[in-house]
Amino acid sequence: MTIELIAIDLDGTLLTNEKKISSKVKDTLAKAKEKGIKVVICTGRPLPGVMSFLKELNLEEVGDYAITYNGALVQETYDGNAIAHHTMSFDDFLEVEAMSQKIGVHCQTLDEKAIYTSNKDISPYTVRESSLVNMPIKYRSVEEMNPNLVISKMMMIDEPDVLDAGIAQFPSSFYEKYTVLKSEAFYLEVLNKAASKGQALKDLSDILSIPKENILAIGDNENDRDMLVFAGVGVAMGNAVEGIKAISDYITDTNELDGVATVIEKLVFNQ
Repeated sequence: MTIELIAIDLDGTLLTNEKKISSKVKDTLAKAKEKGIKVVICTGRPLPGVMSFLKELNLEEVGDYAITYNGALVQETYDGNAIAHHTMSFDDFLEVEAMSQKIGVHCQTLDEKAIYTSNKDISPYTVRESSLVNMPIKYRSVEEMNPNLVISKMMMIDEPDVLDAGIAQFPSSFYEKYTVLKSEAFYLEVLNKAASKGQALKDLSDILSIPKENILAIGDNENDRDMLVFAGVGVAMGNAVEGIKAISDYITDTNELDGVATVIEKLVFNQ
């Protein structure tokens, strides 16, 4: 087996708890790229929220790619060109927004330019997300929302206990219609049913003609699950949630202990 592509989650995986890339991880990924291995960041963030890290890792050249919005969008990082985009319709927006109001949970909607919220009491988690991904917040009532908006994903956001109580009220039909997954204790992602990190990784591997057996994927949370299952080698971080450790082929060190570098050195450079 020869690894040709390394898919890496961002928060909790590539980044330390201080949202930094350690020098060891940076050097290891540079070495991987020099060997001709594709290094692909796979994140729930939009491209503006990851560009500084792509620049730091020299992953914004022609031939570099990123998976963003938890798999709703696969992009060329050089110019942002979309090579696969699974969007949500305005009817989806109305349904998810109505569900959030029914269960009493804050909701936000993202396109490629901004975060929209219909909550006048803007959630501090929306403010956090805005800062994290470098995108502005725009208040819009449901009636004011542009029906032609190209929606990449929606998020239900609230205090963990409030969010979990709301999730418990979802009918089974909601899961049948959308991809629904948790990326943080206070973030629930709602996407087009065809969108996920695993599906996006498949889309990209098909375009690049890379067999899944030659892909190594690294993650830490439930939104990484199908990406780790799809890849030939699925790796859980030492700080990963237990469910992700259980389905992974290998468990590496934590994000604070250069886990990404450790597993690449062991499974890729020594192959």
